[in-house]
Amino acid sequence: MNTRFDPAYGAFVLRVALGVLFVAHAALKIFVFTIPGTVGFFASLGLPAIAAYGTIAAELLGGVALILGLWVRPVAAVLVPVALGATWAHAGNGWLFTAPNGGWEFPALIAAATIAQVFLGAGAFALKGEDRAVYAALPAE
Repeated sequence: MNTRFDPAYGAFVLRVALGVLFVAHAALKIFVFTIPGTVGFFASLGLPAIAAYGTIAAELLGGVALILGLWVRPVAAVLVPVALGATWAHAGNGWLFTAPNGGWEFPALIAAATIAQVFLGAGAFALKGEDRAVYAALPAE
């Protein structure tokens, strides 16, 4: 395999970028919006408080797991509904994320990237790199 274009490195870059993004969004909910503020926002959408707590936990723990490369496929699969929920929450604000209250384009991209991570697996440099054999089996270019 041509290691210059090894898809495992692409999966690694995506995995770490998504992990950082999910951790940052959890931190935003905890430190900027505050947990009570996040619960209130979820309530304004008609969602139960437990959904806010679950979202924060999924983003924080899932993001850390992605960064480290632990259980990447199942963790990414759990984060897909979180990203789709964010897309739904922003759907009424218009397309562009620069719209007031943020549009749905960025959350939709996060959802698509998270779905791609489910298919790609952990990639390179994962602590639990069970997916490495998948990449090794790909034909050389």
